[in-house]
Amino acid sequence: MTAKECITGRRSIRQYTDQPVSHELLSQIVETASYAPSWKNTQIVRYIAVEGDMKNKLAACTSGHPNNGRIMENAPMVIAVTIIKGRCGFERDGSYTTERGDSWQMYDAGVASEAFCLAAYEQGLGTVIMGIFDQKEASELLQIPDDRDLIALIPIGYPAESPIAPKRKSVEDLLTYQ
Repeated sequence: MTAKECITGRRSIRQYTDQPVSHELLSQIVETASYAPSWKNTQIVRYIAVEGDMKNKLAACTSGHPNNGRIMENAPMVIAVTIIKGRCGFERDGSYTTERGDSWQMYDAGVASEAFCLAAYEQGLGTVIMGIFDQKEASELLQIPDDRDLIALIPIGYPAESPIAPKRKSVEDLLTYQ
């Protein structure tokens, strides 16, 4: 699969079969995703694989958005994407490197999450990146340490749907030259 095929073929999947995701396959996906670029190679992203009863409890942390909970319950596994706080965007003395402060950590989490999803797609798995959930409740449930932040939840599994790509903006809308 070429990079273009992977990028243009991957869709957000919200319906999954009941086939479990093997831990060995998940390890391969995380190993591939570990090559995502990060601020000064800080590699701040960490993944937590959530299965079984804990996954269903995590799905309840989306009570304000029940469809997200149903998607998580339907998936055989959910990946909690966390970051180590206080590293990305900082100099060794603790000062910010740029005016963007610590917002680089969200950039790194996004890059790593997409790399994870593309690596999963290459292996025949579907994913969807979720940002709408009760972060405090989910963090407490998963016992996220104080030095980390829970950024996103990614249901993962074998797709039970094949959504088509939504219409994309034209290159002329997306690209300008100066």
